[in-house]
Amino acid sequence: MLQQFINRKEELKILVERFEGKKAEFLIIYGRRRVGKTDLIAHSIKNYPNIYFLAEERPDAENIKEVQGLMGDFLKDEEFKMIKFSDWVELFKSFSLKNNQRCIIAIDEFPYLVKQNPAVPSKFQKIWDLYLKDSKIALVLIGSSISMMEKLLGSESPLHGRRTGQLEIKPIPLPEIGKFLPGYLPEDILLSYGCVDGIPLYLKQFNSAKTPFENIENLFVKRDAILYNEAEVLLKQEFRETANYFSILKAISLGNTKQGEIISCTEIEKSIISKYLKNLESVRIIKREYPLTDRKEKRKNVRFAFTDNYFRFWFRFIYPNKSIIEKGESKIVLGLIERDYRSYLGHIFEGVAEDMLWRIKPFMFTKAGRWWHKDKEIDLVSINEETGEIGFFECKWKDLSEKDARTILYELKEKSVFVDWNNETRKEYFGIFAKKIENKSKLRKESFLAFDLEDI
Repeated sequence: MLQQFINRKEELKILVERFEGKKAEFLIIYGRRRVGKTDLIAHSIKNYPNIYFLAEERPDAENIKEVQGLMGDFLKDEEFKMIKFSDWVELFKSFSLKNNQRCIIAIDEFPYLVKQNPAVPSKFQKIWDLYLKDSKIALVLIGSSISMMEKLLGSESPLHGRRTGQLEIKPIPLPEIGKFLPGYLPEDILLSYGCVDGIPLYLKQFNSAKTPFENIENLFVKRDAILYNEAEVLLKQEFRETANYFSILKAISLGNTKQGEIISCTEIEKSIISKYLKNLESVRIIKREYPLTDRKEKRKNVRFAFTDNYFRFWFRFIYPNKSIIEKGESKIVLGLIERDYRSYLGHIFEGVAEDMLWRIKPFMFTKAGRWWHKDKEIDLVSINEETGEIGFFECKWKDLSEKDARTILYELKEKSVFVDWNNETRKEYFGIFAKKIENKSKLRKESFLAFDLEDI
């Protein structure tokens, strides 16, 4: 199996079930650029009669003409290719009348069509309502502009209520990343995950014969490196004026996670910064975080955090040091990365621990996340609102002796009393995640939950 489809079993199963059905389908597929959507679609449709079209930023008529040619080839009808179609509706009307078999029509980078002609969603509403919904055709619209694709699903879109399904393609999860990096030890895998996340295209650039830092140097810290300018390219594809977005992301990467801190660091006016933050959320680069036990009506204690490790790494280490890299001094920047990477990985390890907690579920819980109040913070808390169970966890990206682990666990118990949640009746669990824990089996026998990189 090709590397792109590592851990894509669930997505492939969903798509194959749709394609093997007899009824018409209208599917919306979207996800961040480079996440592997095109390869997934190409792989999923290859065993079925299909038409695949990659839209381009060019006049509507040119895109229509190319799709017409593909449809003519599918129908084996040269006369069909010679017809002059006025718009998308006429093209699909004619094709649907001539086609009598199951057919998948996949339109990749659909947002390019909308960008060239804002009336395209209305055109496809008409196509579906009049000609496809009772046909044998499965129409698949694919896009990398998450914000635009989600607008197509929204209540104000002409396509609202037409789709028969939608699927967001997400990065490869950490447990599967090792399949891209044969021979890497667990620590090496996490070091690599910290800079490229689970993006298949980026992971495929890694050379497992080299160390993670050698790969970082070759992929990031040279003027001609493939990932050196990637963040700028992606942001410019999503947004017109990028200066404020760059300032905000740099501020967050340096630890300014509250809105007031971001405003102070960037000097962007309070009246407009919310718009920029929402836009960055919409493309899955950052997210809002609240203390886990906060009630919704009191959710003013918000912080902003990266959801994408590539952008987190790029704004932490590459963007602030571009002038040094441009001078050809890659070794200087690599030295800065090696010096600070351990502390940088601390926040990423918290996310890894949360993902693992959901997989192993040492007790059944319904919510998990960080908690903080004033000067008190706990890396990870999980709760079951039905049973009143609560788990408290600290996450440490370092090797811990049994003594160190016990000290952290006892301090965690002391902090837990400040978490105002079912204090009188709750059942409590205490645990720790670390790079390596000495005698973790002994801690487990004492009812502590202890996990290290070996478990992850």
